[in-house]
Amino acid sequence: MKIEKYDGSYNRIIKPIIGFILALILLLLLWPVYVIIALFIAFESGFPIIYSPLRGGYKNKPFHIYKFRSMVKNADKIGGGTTALNDPRITKVGNFLRKTKLDEIPQLFNILRGTMSFIGPRPELLQYVNMYDGEEKLILEVRPGITDFSSIEFINLDEVVGVGNADDMYERNVLKRKNELRVKYAKQVSFSTDCYLFFNTIMGVINKIYNFIFHK
Repeated sequence: MKIEKYDGSYNRIIKPIIGFILALILLLLLWPVYVIIALFIAFESGFPIIYSPLRGGYKNKPFHIYKFRSMVKNADKIGGGTTALNDPRITKVGNFLRKTKLDEIPQLFNILRGTMSFIGPRPELLQYVNMYDGEEKLILEVRPGITDFSSIEFINLDEVVGVGNADDMYERNVLKRKNELRVKYAKQVSFSTDCYLFFNTIMGVINKIYNFIFHK
């Protein structure tokens, strides 16, 4: 399998530099938001504020992804890795963070560390990464990102998996499709693709927030 295309200068050098600069600017602007969210989480359910599970990373190197904790403590020991619709593990503050995607903004630190990009295949649980086969291995040739084609298509993932066995529904009805979309990104990685996904993600998040506020 040839991977020369995915090791181009944009993927390896230009994209990380752009991401670092943008992440640094956003952190300087958003630090009051981080403080407010941290206080709300601590007030409702204590510490830790950040949830940092392992995910499959660039060149198949696992890394800790940073998120604001949106579930009760030790949620991964209480239930599965996929969040069901109206999952009882989600806190009240966490529900708001998830619906507005604010739980994802600590990933700016991942971008500064070089383990993630703004745009790239959404990082997956290690148990599923270890199952990558054939073209799916191309997913690991680009840095994972905050958003990609799969993030837009499955922006309401909890509604897709429903209220039953979320892990089973994810594995049967979502995982294969998400991997196809991750591979699609790896094959199309470019500045124009990233711009397209960036602006479509913004529109998707705005629509999600609107529906949460006005159609709750």
